[in-house]
Amino acid sequence: MAFQCLLLLNRTATTYTPQFLGLPKGVWPRVGGYETAGEGIVIGFIDTGIDPTHSSFADDVSDHTYPVPDHFSGICEVTRDFPSGSCNRKLVGARHFAASAITRGVFNSSQDYASPLDGDGHGTHTASVAAGNHGIPVMVAGHYFGNASGMAPRSHIAVYKALYKSFGGFAADVVAAIDQAAQDGVDIISLSITPNRRPPGIATFFNPIDMALLSAVKSGIFVVQAAGNTGPSPKSMSSFSPWIFTVGAASHDRVYSNSIVLGNNLTIPGVGLAPGTCSNEMYTLISAVHALSNETTLANDMYVGECQDPGNFDRELIQGNLLICSYSIRFVLGLSTVKQALQTAKNLSAAGVVFCMDPFVIGFQLNPTPLNMPGIIIPSTNDSKILLQYYNSSLERDGFTKKIVRFGAVASISGGLEANYSVSAPKVMYYSARGPDPEDGFLDNADIMKPNLVAPGNSIWAAWSTLGMESVEFQGESFAMMSGTSMAAPHIAGLAALIKQKFPHFSPAAIASALSTTASLYDKNGSPIMAQRAYMNPDLNQSPATPFDMGNGFVNASSALDPGLIFESTYEDYMSFLCGINGSIPIVFNYTGQNCQLYNSTVTAADLNLPSITIARLNRYQTVGRSLINIAGNETYRVDWTAPFGVSMNVTPSHFFIAMGEKQVLNITFNAMTNDSTASFGRIGLVGNGGHNLDIPLSVIVKLY
Repeated sequence: MAFQCLLLLNRTATTYTPQFLGLPKGVWPRVGGYETAGEGIVIGFIDTGIDPTHSSFADDVSDHTYPVPDHFSGICEVTRDFPSGSCNRKLVGARHFAASAITRGVFNSSQDYASPLDGDGHGTHTASVAAGNHGIPVMVAGHYFGNASGMAPRSHIAVYKALYKSFGGFAADVVAAIDQAAQDGVDIISLSITPNRRPPGIATFFNPIDMALLSAVKSGIFVVQAAGNTGPSPKSMSSFSPWIFTVGAASHDRVYSNSIVLGNNLTIPGVGLAPGTCSNEMYTLISAVHALSNETTLANDMYVGECQDPGNFDRELIQGNLLICSYSIRFVLGLSTVKQALQTAKNLSAAGVVFCMDPFVIGFQLNPTPLNMPGIIIPSTNDSKILLQYYNSSLERDGFTKKIVRFGAVASISGGLEANYSVSAPKVMYYSARGPDPEDGFLDNADIMKPNLVAPGNSIWAAWSTLGMESVEFQGESFAMMSGTSMAAPHIAGLAALIKQKFPHFSPAAIASALSTTASLYDKNGSPIMAQRAYMNPDLNQSPATPFDMGNGFVNASSALDPGLIFESTYEDYMSFLCGINGSIPIVFNYTGQNCQLYNSTVTAADLNLPSITIARLNRYQTVGRSLINIAGNETYRVDWTAPFGVSMNVTPSHFFIAMGEKQVLNITFNAMTNDSTASFGRIGLVGNGGHNLDIPLSVIVKLY
């Protein structure tokens, strides 16, 4: 049998994004510590359901009293899959919505579960990112990766399952879920879902989901939505409306690095959450295609190099050595799995596994994958080629038969269980959807900035349903590392719960303002935040992020709890904006039952009191106003600005004193100085003598002089 080194790990207790965001020292203490962070706030999740047995959702992790908020009236469905007792004081409500799917004949009750139970994993993950319990050990593939915590670990969770593994979801079911969440009295709605196509009609805002969310906002609910994973192209945004808080995905600075050291002293980087081989010991490399049993040939099984069946191989050759397997397109499609290759290697008593990337797998971005034995996946086809060249050049063959008589290549695997924190972060991930916000099917630009901001969304550890099928690599595990704007949105939902806890009277717009105006423009090293610009080699294709990449910037949780000034907007403001869209009157009535005659239909998107300004078409000049409310003490502010290229601008007043509770109006005038259709960007900074600093991003697209 292969000999394994005893691995002793000493690791800090963190799954990390709470630390990266400064929650333990800078945020949670301001709401009573993690034991009360988010208490009294209910977050509703429109997703794939939840695993109610997960320890992240238990209600007995603290001795503190934990009453269900009085304002919440939701229920817990009871089914065979979701028995009585599944809900508790943490998981306070759970329902599923599938009427539209059933009507269309696509619902598979055995696979999709006609209950709130999560058969996918996605919903369990997002719920725990926002509000999972604090201090839950993360064990994956037998390895410990620290302790998990949601952003608001004491918030309550209500689940509205409207998405399913086999078919996704239908808008009618999502709308029913949103309406029920609002009726139940949730404080925040988190949607890590986006439409699969841009809504048709006179404006993207007029779609069933956005309009259902507008109704929720009318009820005082803060709504968060993922921007979508369709970046990095411009206008790839999948969340459109000004009443929705749209979140893009950024990195944090924790990475898991693995590498393999070859006998020729060359080190090749790779991925894999795996232990290393014994230190100071080199192991013989043997390719799977050179270790076939007598009954197996490449002609019989062209995929034998993927190591999916131990019966194909000569155990005596592989035992105690490093097995080289091919990572082909079949792994990407789920036809072959890393887990099965590892099981093959274990059955053959290999010392470890090395996955070389098939040259036909081009540009595939490989996430860290858990391996329960020493191993590495080499994601670069070029690096894989270098390793195989070394391997082949080290083979000794019989001069007459050409059979291999000695495997001369050796290597050791460093292992990828230890995190390092040396990379610059945050940066906007290549897949995060970008602005400008498309106003209609003709891709006209809206005078609305999207995304609103970015938050951690890459390589996020969080709870996983043991029935989860979304990721083959994490099947059967209770935690998973996932990436996407789906992971970024619940970070904001959890942070919004902390703001709502501190400021119970805050409207949805006030919460959005607090998050937006305090966001950071710089990474941890003090350099401008970068945005990846390409799917292939994203770290080699990046440039400074613009507001169309990151909105106001990267969330600053500590500053968001003390914003100083806020921008307020109301349901009436949004209705006035919608009624001002040409041809919208019957559509508004159809969705809301309200007559546009009740509203001021001269309000444009640029007139909305948002904490950003976008002018899609500046025809010579335009003046917009912004109104601010002081929620802090008396303070004097200085107004600074940087005009977008090709534009001159002026802001009045340039200084102002504002007492607690008072309002201040800023008038901003833009003048086109050139004829140009390339977007340019600027900023307005409000610098208070009491320590409050607010940032308002500006974008002007078409300029007509």
